[in-house]
Amino acid sequence: MDYLDNVGLVDRVLAEQLIGRRVRIPFRSKSQVALVVAVAAAEYALDKIKPIEAWLDDAPIVAAQDFAFLQWVADYYHAPLGEVIITALPKRLRAGEPAQMQGADTWHLSPLGRTALTEIPARAKAQFALATAFLEAAQPLNAADCKAITGSWRKMVNQWLEQQFLQVLPGTCWQEPLAERAHHHPLNAQQVAAVQAVTDKLDCGGFASYLLQGITGSGKTEVYLAMTEFALKQGKQVLILVPEIGLTPQMIGRFSGYLQTPIALLHSGMNDSQRHCAWHSVRTGEVSVLLGTRSAVFAPFKNLGLCIIDEEHDASYKQQDGVRYSARDILVRRAHQQQVPVVLGSATPSLESLFNVKQQRYHLLTLTERAGVAKPPQIKLIDIRGEKIQEGVGIQLKAAMQRHLENGKQVLLFLNRRGFAPVLMCHDCGWQAHCPSCDANMTLHQGTHHQYLQCHHCGEQMVKPVQCPSCQGKELHTMGQGTERLEESIREWFADKTVLRIDRDSTRLKGKMAELTAQAHSGEADILIGTQMLAKGHHFPKVTLVGMLDIDQGLFSCDYRATERMAQLVLQVAGRSGRAEDAGEVLVQTHHPQHPLLLKLIQDGYAEFVRAALQERDEAALPPYRFQCLVRAEAHQAQDALDFLHSLKAGLELQWQSLTEQSVMRGLEFWGPVSAPMLRRQGRYRYQLMLSSVSRQKLHQLLSIMQPYIYKSPLARKVRWSLDIDPQDVF
Repeated sequence: MDYLDNVGLVDRVLAEQLIGRRVRIPFRSKSQVALVVAVAAAEYALDKIKPIEAWLDDAPIVAAQDFAFLQWVADYYHAPLGEVIITALPKRLRAGEPAQMQGADTWHLSPLGRTALTEIPARAKAQFALATAFLEAAQPLNAADCKAITGSWRKMVNQWLEQQFLQVLPGTCWQEPLAERAHHHPLNAQQVAAVQAVTDKLDCGGFASYLLQGITGSGKTEVYLAMTEFALKQGKQVLILVPEIGLTPQMIGRFSGYLQTPIALLHSGMNDSQRHCAWHSVRTGEVSVLLGTRSAVFAPFKNLGLCIIDEEHDASYKQQDGVRYSARDILVRRAHQQQVPVVLGSATPSLESLFNVKQQRYHLLTLTERAGVAKPPQIKLIDIRGEKIQEGVGIQLKAAMQRHLENGKQVLLFLNRRGFAPVLMCHDCGWQAHCPSCDANMTLHQGTHHQYLQCHHCGEQMVKPVQCPSCQGKELHTMGQGTERLEESIREWFADKTVLRIDRDSTRLKGKMAELTAQAHSGEADILIGTQMLAKGHHFPKVTLVGMLDIDQGLFSCDYRATERMAQLVLQVAGRSGRAEDAGEVLVQTHHPQHPLLLKLIQDGYAEFVRAALQERDEAALPPYRFQCLVRAEAHQAQDALDFLHSLKAGLELQWQSLTEQSVMRGLEFWGPVSAPMLRRQGRYRYQLMLSSVSRQKLHQLLSIMQPYIYKSPLARKVRWSLDIDPQDVF
């Protein structure tokens, strides 16, 4: 829908000046900040319409092309436009703060000062040091720069300003220091070809989507750097998305060090001022490169020229509450709307992206060799059936650890389950520590001063009981393995080695992730233990052995995407091994060494696994061969949620049957309602109804009919409901 479709009798030029500006309006008993989204002739008497209290912006803060993008997101995901706008705008702007954000002043030498400061004698050490810094600086200095030279900088700067030795320049709000200059590694032939394909498109302009499939360690980041450098030389801006906050420190260091230009950062771990500053910096063009997690896809750009999404297969790009958008999918749409190229990179691309290559929607670029002299690691399945396992580690893996450690190398153990143990059970009566709000066990954690239980679904915590709440028995046993328990055992087995655990618990404090990964990269730690936080993007040159303790849960799951994610995880974790001169080894422990998809992955590679998985999806009528929407409903009373979905399904079927053109019914299916795999979560019972269609258009036509029906339903007041277009998680 054109963003001016509702202009009506009002002059279109005036509408263009008003749409995208914020206003303060009276709403009930208080004032609210709102964004003008349309201009139309009044349908009510003017004396019944409350006047706008204030215009907060002199010009639109949401450009026409950005507004069109937000409108498309709202239409595609069948979400209220206001909710999409709330998702896109920083909190300070939603609260009515000024859109402009000024930075601290910076100073540079005037012609008079360039002469005068050269005469400061060396014996005046502080003045001489600061004067030398100004004389040698290629860029204006800010307060942080001056403070790093001398603690008495303020008095000197004020004096030199009075003497007109210095001139003031308004600083940008984004003033993160540049990383130490880094050099670009020579590109191999495949890397050059990938860069050339995208830069040729940048030269001629227009939209194109590229899937960069490069094995782990093949130098995809070097390719991104070369593409970004080319775009910057053209005066364009670049948006780069990464899946995890934990990947941002090393990525920003790489880009800042090589490009020697400020890199703005945008993710949920930043405070409101930092997010506002990043939004403002790219909108005004003060910063040309923005790196962020999924929410950065909504950032406004003055002159966007290239979009890059790293690890495009990662499930974290899908928002799981509010507006349930896929950052990967809407980034492709945004690039298309703004007619710029988009690059999707991964060692293990999603089945959807590879299907799009097959359908010639994406251009495939491949990197099949590791950069430099590194070679892909050897992956071996370890059959642990019938073997006595010590704390999750088998005999072969333990022996391999000893061998690699004796050679002075690093070992990485992967266990995708944080905490000490996933189950606490009474030996006498079989009681288990269940979450009072969810249908899940609480995980035992080792606190600083005591052990505690925590639900990983709702976050509820409680102190570990000293006796069984059911029978008052004293024997409470832990069952299963978590990263904390594994760490404790490894420290006992290898007492002379340094062990580093990296998971969500150990990296909770700000800056801790960067600190721990830096230790791992430097080789300070001998043994690394981690969850999927370590599975992607990290470069640990001394790691030569990767041990995967438990991947079987991905082989048998109610989620049809589980095997795809298992395969991606295996190859991503395996890719942390042998990234330098030394050969890598990967040992995968499993109780199902004959599983056909697992064997195909290990013996034949990811391409053959994908071929088999796509064939299964086609035969089972699943994405990417079908389009889906998951209708979720949850309520304190299970029957309310179930009745709501049954009523919705009955109403939809009646609506479709009344259509005169019966051909639109073909290819439409209703699956359910059924309970969610975890029926009760956070005290609410959850059910879901899956809508499936061979046609995206027909599915959205159905959803357009469905939404008014939902709002009119009296049962809707008793439940929380949501629509999940192209769902990635049915749990």
